[in-house]
Amino acid sequence: MKKILIINGPNLNLLGTREPEIYGKFTLTDLENKLKDFAKKINIEIECFQSNHEGEIVDKIGSAKNNFNGIIINPAAYTHTSVALRDAISSVQIPTIEVHISNIYSREEFRHNSFIAPVALGQISGLGIDGYLLALEYFSK
Repeated sequence: MKKILIINGPNLNLLGTREPEIYGKFTLTDLENKLKDFAKKINIEIECFQSNHEGEIVDKIGSAKNNFNGIIINPAAYTHTSVALRDAISSVQIPTIEVHISNIYSREEFRHNSFIAPVALGQISGLGIDGYLLALEYFSK
């Protein structure tokens, strides 16, 4: 059975209350439960992780080597600022899909640049939480 690590970055613990007009009304727990249900249906094991701290996310990515078949990451604000996350993803050589709930390209200009995209297998942006489900479906093949 494939094992996928799902990482959510800073402020995603505030889903449901943080700018619901952009991110929706679902909570992080709602998202994780939906992902667990879907993963079970497609015979994938998942582990969900969220942190507001860059170093913790870097450590989690580093510990994924030889333990996971893929990573789905919503780096949130670190998308646009973190060379450390980019280097961690590049270093572990685990297929990684970058996911964003909102369309980062239709928002503020500073959100249009991703440090993660060049080292990711692909990017899904703007499809809400369905982006996570699409990424999981991809890894089920």
